[in-house]
Formats: sequence, C-alpha cells, structure tokens
Amino acid sequence: MPTRAEMWDRLGRPVDVLVIGGGITGAGIARDAAMRGLRVALVEMRDLAFGTSSRSSKLVHGGLRYLEQYEFSLVFEAVSERRILLDIAPHLVQPLGFLFPVYRGSRQPLWLLNAGMWLYDGLSLFRSPRIHQQLSASEVAETEPSLKTQGLKGAPLYYDCATDDARLTLENAIDAARHGAVIATGAKVVGLTKDETGRVSGAVVEDVRTGERREVPAGVVVNATGPWTDRTIALSKALEGGSLLRPTKGVHIVVDSARLGIEHAVVCFHPEDGRVLFAIPWGERTYIGTTDTDDDADPSEIRATGEDVDYLLEATNDYFPHAKLTRDDVFSTWAGLRPLIRPVSADGTVDESAVSREHQIVVGKDGLITIAGGKLTTYRRMAAEVVDTSVKMMRLTGALPARIGTAPTDREPLPGGQGWPDDDEMSALVERIHEVSEQAISGSAAELLARTYGMRALELARRVRLNPELAQPLVDGRPELLVAVDWAVEEEFAHEVEDVLIRRTQLFFRDKDQGLGAVSLVGERMAALLGWSDERRQQSEAAYRHEVALARAWRSET
Repeated sequence: MPTRAEMWDRLGRPVDVLVIGGGITGAGIARDAAMRGLRVALVEMRDLAFGTSSRSSKLVHGGLRYLEQYEFSLVFEAVSERRILLDIAPHLVQPLGFLFPVYRGSRQPLWLLNAGMWLYDGLSLFRSPRIHQQLSASEVAETEPSLKTQGLKGAPLYYDCATDDARLTLENAIDAARHGAVIATGAKVVGLTKDETGRVSGAVVEDVRTGERREVPAGVVVNATGPWTDRTIALSKALEGGSLLRPTKGVHIVVDSARLGIEHAVVCFHPEDGRVLFAIPWGERTYIGTTDTDDDADPSEIRATGEDVDYLLEATNDYFPHAKLTRDDVFSTWAGLRPLIRPVSADGTVDESAVSREHQIVVGKDGLITIAGGKLTTYRRMAAEVVDTSVKMMRLTGALPARIGTAPTDREPLPGGQGWPDDDEMSALVERIHEVSEQAISGSAAELLARTYGMRALELARRVRLNPELAQPLVDGRPELLVAVDWAVEEEFAHEVEDVLIRRTQLFFRDKDQGLGAVSLVGERMAALLGWSDERRQQSEAAYRHEVALARAWRSET
C-alpha cells in the first residue's frame, strides 16, 4: 500500500471523481467509482472514519423501528444490505441476538411485537442470521438473569448484526486504493475551483502538517463530509435554502462486563422519555447508548457530558437493577454527530419527530454533489447512487471517460473477507494464525487478529514469525500486539498515534486506562517507521492524550 506521503505526491493529477470526506459513505463512493474504472481521489482532513463513522452504535440492522411507520421499502432495503455485508465482510459483520423485553404496561403488546417480528423476517426473505423466537418470562430470566423480572411478560429474540464501524470504513478505502484510487488523509479542502461557466471543477487541498497546498482538477466533486456537510457546502456558495443538516449528538458509555454481563443486545426504553436505547455485549465489555440531542458544536470536539452519562446510567439501572452502576463504572465514552437532514414544513418550522434518518443527494447550482443523512447499514447503496449521479453529470458536461465498467460491490469481498472459509468457521483461521506465527500468537491475541483483519491476519502472523518482537502486547495482559502498529502505518494509512489507538486497535474504548499506557510504545514505533523527530513524536502523543482528556471531561461535571 502506498504511504501517506506517496499518496500526497500523487494528489494533484486530474481525476474523474474527487471525494471530500473519509467516512463510510466517502470510502464507499471511492470504492464503487474506482471499481468502475474511474480515476478517483479521496481527501480527508484527519483520519479515515474520524467522525461519525467511528462513533456509531456499531450495528448493521434492518431498521425494525421503521415498521411502526409502515416504511416497508426502507426495511427491505436495509435487510437486503445487511445480507450483502454479511457476505462481503464476514469478519467484520457478525450476527447478534437482540432481546426485546416486554413489561406490563408496555406501549406494544407481546402479540403485536411477535407479528412484527414475522414481518421483519419476511422482508428479509427469511434470510436473517436466524429466525426470531418468542421467549416466555421464565425463558427470558434464564437467558438474561440480570434483567429486571418485575412485570416481565416475555420477549421476542430477533437477529441483526454488530460490526466494527471504523474498520468497515477502512477496508472500503483500502479496496478503493487497490483499484487505483488515491486516498489522502491529513488533507483538508480549503477551497473549490470553478471553470468559466461557474461549475465546480476541482478543489484546493492543504496538507495539514506542512501547510503545502495543491489544486486537484476533477470531473465532479462529491461532498461526503457527514456532520461537516454544511461547512463544505459553504465553500461552494451555490446552494439555496441555508443549512442542509440538523445534527444530533449520540453518546455511548462503556462498562466492564463483570459489572454488567449480557449474552444478547437488550432493547431498552428510557424510563424518563421513552427513547429506545441498547445495551450491547462487546467481548469483555458492554456498551450502552445512545442519546439523541441537538448539538451544533464542532464535530471534532464533540464529547459526552455528565448529563449524558447519567441519562444512560438511569436507563441501564432501570432494566438491570442489580447492577447498580455508577459513574465510577464508566471507564470510556464516545460521542458523535448524526448528519440528519433538516426537515422544514410549509410554514418554515422544524418538527423534531420528523427528522429524517434517510439520505439525500443534492446537486448545487454549480454542480457540487452532496450526499447527507442515511445510515451505516445502507452505505454501499448510497455510494452507488452517488456514483450514478456523478456519471450522469459527467456525461452531460462531456467529461465522461470513454469506457466505464461495472462495480460488483455487492459480490466482491472486502480485503479481509477474500478467501474466507465457506463454512464461516473462524476457529480454523485462528488455528492457522497460531501455526503461521510458529506459536508466537495464540489464544485471545489470535482470535482478535482474526476478528479484526479477517484473512489478512495471516500476513500479520508472517510478520511476527520473521520478527518475534512484534508479538509484544501494547498493554500488559491485553491481546493487542505491536505488529498492529506496523500494519496500521504501512498498510492502513495511519499517520498519528490516535489513528492507531482509537480507530485501528480500539484501545481507546476497550482498555480501562484507554491506552494511555501504550502511548510511548506506539509513538516510538511510529517515529521509527515514519522518520519522526522527537518533537513530532511528542506532538502526536500529546494529541492522543488530549483526546482521552476530552472523553473524560464529563467526570468533573456534577
């Protein structure tokens, strides 16, 4: 994989499609366009999945709640995409059971929920990971003994999927690069260029480290910047009607599974306002979320507040009364902004309940294509629609390449899924990792490599065999290994300590000290690989410590 420096050097050549934003949608667009044979460049001002795409609830789901609004087509689309992601990213998208406990006085009776589950399975053409079950109160208590039993009438058990949102984004970008796309991180768009007709013809991009600027000519420019959408549109100055978004903040908290251990994701309704929340098993951890509050803060500085944490703890303790969780049990949080479409009625008022979770493609008067809204599950279909729009626009302007192929993004596995065993048996891969590394990697470390990198984990195992020092744990007692740092730098576009500890290894979320004990080790290794000076290394380490401090700031709030 070309290094970040090499990608920057390639930036500036004319491309057919310039994608601004390295989240899941932008990465999906780059992959789709590159697979069609188009010349593609993606620019991201920070790191891939820096924003919303690494701060979601980490679920690939069919949108069960849409059944209440009779949005059957939306559910069908989502469950269809869920099936595709299970096939193309089997290492990253894993089936997960969801328990929907029903209590006396619940707003939906048990029989109605059960009927809805049959409809949900039917819309998936009965290709859900598993068909739902109807559990009695006693069966629920046996399945999830920590769950509140007072007034419990029973629960449907249905199946959706969990994922690693940041890695799903990353693998789309890696595959785009494999198909010829330029993926430039740490590259901020500071202006848009226009031709003599006033149509957007490219962008001016700045290296955030050096300040160097270069112009990137493009047939079309796509704005896929998530919660930064309106700021990017402002560079164009050609979209009427003011802001497109109404961003809302979603917060999650993480606790040790020893304090709250569950086998299934549990659907909860907050006792105060009835909002739907989830408690989700995450290996040795459990996370709970999410909130949904308006927030217009800088997306780079968004964080959980004490009020957010207390809100989530209140719901958790209502459903799991014996846990008696307190603030002291919360050792990490994450917060992100949903780039929701702003709904405006005929009289100009905004109805919060009508805020759309669906996506919208907007073409400005100057030809800037903006994609906003939507959800993680349907990113691939959204990307295809954007590329279709781009192709139509290039055809109208005469900028269309002579030959355009197809993009089998629904059939071609992502890099870690290529060669995945037909029986979907991960244990065989874990054993191969153990063998290839000549027993240097085993147990939980081998399992983590398999879940994280899929079939590419064998390449990391070979590195460890050649250099056993790479089997050193980043944090004593944990399965993350030093080889992950080398791989992140050389194969996954990482160029800061926070890229490795937050989005490549997730120590920021999973380690009780949030990876602070690994900062020096990671910084020194990256300095050796990238030729950093001591000052540059210290800057990168300090930036990570700032991110941890930001995530912990709520602790000082009453």
